Amino acid sequence: MEGVTSLQDLPLRTNLQGLTPYGAPQLHVPVALNVNENTHPVPEAVARDILASLAEALRSVNRYPDREFTDLRVALAGYLGAGLSAENIWAANGSNEVLQQVLQAFGGPGRSLLGFAPTYSMYSILASGTDTTWIPGVRDADYELSPATVVSEISRTNPDVIFLCSPNNPTGTPLSLETIAAAYDATDGIVVVDEAYAEFAPVGTPSALTLLPGRERLLVSRTMSKAFAFAGVRVGYLAADPAVTDALRLVRLPYHLSALTQAAANAALAHSTEMLAMVDDIRGQRDRLVVELARLGYAPHRSWSNFVLFGGVANPQRTFEALLAEGILIRDVGIPGHLRVSAGTEQETSQFLDALARVGRTDVAGKTESVRAE
Repeated sequence: MEGVTSLQDLPLRTNLQGLTPYGAPQLHVPVALNVNENTHPVPEAVARDILASLAEALRSVNRYPDREFTDLRVALAGYLGAGLSAENIWAANGSNEVLQQVLQAFGGPGRSLLGFAPTYSMYSILASGTDTTWIPGVRDADYELSPATVVSEISRTNPDVIFLCSPNNPTGTPLSLETIAAAYDATDGIVVVDEAYAEFAPVGTPSALTLLPGRERLLVSRTMSKAFAFAGVRVGYLAADPAVTDALRLVRLPYHLSALTQAAANAALAHSTEMLAMVDDIRGQRDRLVVELARLGYAPHRSWSNFVLFGGVANPQRTFEALLAEGILIRDVGIPGHLRVSAGTEQETSQFLDALARVGRTDVAGKTESVRAE
């Protein structure tokens, strides 16, 4: 059609020119293990209570929702514990929006954001969207991140905001509290610890929430998308000093959390024990993936998340496509020789492992080496 423009024809901001939107394949396949979703359904009894809460909320949707989402902040503080109150809590439509609001308040033109690549791809996209300069810092071997490396990168780049992904996406790498504390002490800026996958860490692992007292520039971000199987609802939140939540009020849109979102989240949090019962199973399937991928000749990295990054893939694109032909969707995250797979149900994990064993490892020339269990 004549007159239709492309992105290149529009007067975009300079720092957005040439970029492409974020996106993962949205394909309808029997086994989708590509975007780190919790593939377990919400328990039926919990779903009924959520539906009842939504029905009640619908009776007043002619009015704006509680702008301060008070009940939700109280519920989230109760879930996190750690001596937190509602004044320490902020929430938005997914943790991506939470992080965007952080950059709107503390980033922007003339300011910079330091992350440690490879890491969550949305960090650089959020930086571009807020006109914040993105700085990809380096990691140690095997994607680890030591206090010394963090302090060195902060000294080298002098960022205004630092994002620490714990455990890291897409690598699954844990992050020590010592590294987080070292990062905080090395900067006068904002330090955000993204704990989207925190519930999948080994039982008893201390959260960065324990570091909050006395650190008013430390923010800990969480999400209900993963452990709570709430990806489609879009609820993210953070814990921080009350002054931080006041700062985020300066940039949030009015009534940004709908009455339906608040009702669904409150109902789910009231059933947190049932909602989190699936986490143990997911941990088990993740650990199974690590063992079985190694047995098939690959090089899985240690993971405290609900996914596994594995190396030793001679041709990631070919392996990805071969698995897709088998009805299995995983993720090529752009790390040479690697692919990433989410830990699904026991059946989904078995289907993936069986398909990978059939597909084998395909080298650059297209020759297939069958991989079978001994």
